[in-house]
Amino acid sequence: MTAAAPDPSARNRISSTPVLRAALVWGMVVGVVVAGAMALVGGLIAGPDGAWSGVLGALVGIIFPAFTALSILLGNHWYGHPQWLQIFFAVVMGTWLLKFVLVIVALLLLFQVEWLERGIFALAVIVAAIASLVVDLVVLSRMRLSGASDVTLPTADSIDD
Repeated sequence: MTAAAPDPSARNRISSTPVLRAALVWGMVVGVVVAGAMALVGGLIAGPDGAWSGVLGALVGIIFPAFTALSILLGNHWYGHPQWLQIFFAVVMGTWLLKFVLVIVALLLLFQVEWLERGIFALAVIVAAIASLVVDLVVLSRMRLSGASDVTLPTADSIDD
């Protein structure tokens, strides 16, 4: 028996899309809260430079993990295409490599800024990254997905053939 070709109208029906969208939305909400909290903490410890360092660290800690979810959503756009799997992995791996380079460049540039309070920046990155992981875990645990999602089972007509 040969596998049926994917349905082209099924492009938007992949089950990971709502999970990833919810993770992105809640991640940004939590990111704003973390940025505000780190701005307050940084401001109390080191004044305006500390506040801006906290905000920058929170942005780095929230935005870069969001690239992964965005790349998966972008890769899912081709769901139903005959070479969806190859396109999906090319998009996800290409985005991962781009993210890796951008993180290194961003950190090298930011560490050359005179007013950056490195301790507050590092703390903000860590807090934001942990918050991002917590959001992902909470969103994933609250989503209801079947054990065999995105699968089309054979019908009685196709078995008789």
